[in-house]
Amino acid sequence: MGIHAYFRSLNDLERIIRCPGKFKFEEHSVAAHSWKVVQYAKTLADIEEKNGASIDWKKLYEITSSHDYGEIFIGDIKTPVKHASPELRLLIQKVEEGMVYNFIEEQIPEEFKEIFHNQLREGKDHSLEGLILEVADKMDQVYEAFAELKRGNTEKEFIKMYRDALIKINTIPLHCVDYFLKNILPDMVNDEITSSVDIKRITEEALSYRDQK
Repeated sequence: MGIHAYFRSLNDLERIIRCPGKFKFEEHSVAAHSWKVVQYAKTLADIEEKNGASIDWKKLYEITSSHDYGEIFIGDIKTPVKHASPELRLLIQKVEEGMVYNFIEEQIPEEFKEIFHNQLREGKDHSLEGLILEVADKMDQVYEAFAELKRGNTEKEFIKMYRDALIKINTIPLHCVDYFLKNILPDMVNDEITSSVDIKRITEEALSYRDQK
């Protein structure tokens, strides 16, 4: 079926709902998540550039826009399950990468296979672009969980999502992380909140976690 099979498969990302099985005031699809990650990442990259970094923009857009494409085949696995153990996380990643590989080999024309293998690879690594992707991905987790907590959703999974994402972001040594923590996060937390969940306390605990280790 050629590249048409790839284009057609993108519709599936609109039907995969993040954080399945939990009550949510707002549903978020993987497609919407991917779009938001691109928006976060390009602003984070701008911050890095203003601090003297050199950005490979082509790579950044490729890995951010396609970072969850493999969920077409395995769905959105809950974060607590996905990270229950390093071994399980690695196994899930291998299954996802294997299914993406097979899809490319079976559907994509020979002259484009190398391009697709490169674009649909796991983009989170120790390169600047890979770290920006990691931050952007976790930022969307922060915003999705925050929106639920602000509206009074007391599901423990959203508290854990919010806290764990902030802890992870705080471990990544980038200028854009410093900017997010000092200039963006306070605006979020200080927004008018009537939630029964103490978001400020959770935020403070998450940001102090690294100092306690």
